[in-house]
Amino acid sequence: MKCPFCGEINNKVIDSRLSKNGDVIRRRRECIECRRRFTTYEHIEEIPIMIIKKDGRREVFSREKVRSGIQKACEKRDISMDVIDEFVDELERDLRETGKKEIPSREIGERIISRLHELDDVAYVRFASVYREFKDVNDFVDELKNLLSQ
Repeated sequence: MKCPFCGEINNKVIDSRLSKNGDVIRRRRECIECRRRFTTYEHIEEIPIMIIKKDGRREVFSREKVRSGIQKACEKRDISMDVIDEFVDELERDLRETGKKEIPSREIGERIISRLHELDDVAYVRFASVYREFKDVNDFVDELKNLLSQ
């Protein structure tokens, strides 16, 4: 591992720790040359999941894109970033466990909506309005009526 400060490749590992889920190793390293310390993360290189969009295009699953959408839906709600990160971790883990290399975006959207419904009603309606492409206020009212009847 190359030192980010001086470029030397000789360094030693001072400390190694597993992440909460055990899928990432955090290593503290010290450069032999300049004696500065830095952190590296080691994780399994996974096969990318391809998302089949509504129009048939395919793109690589993006955790950041999913996190961004969920964050927007949860804006100004009492939902911590830890909860959102855990949400995204669970979603990605569930998608990988399906064993499918390609997953329709509709399936991912429905999983997100289902989980948001359990987490927070306002975040659910916000996400649903974009995901289900509400055309006008009547679509909102219909969704709220469904929510209230449950």
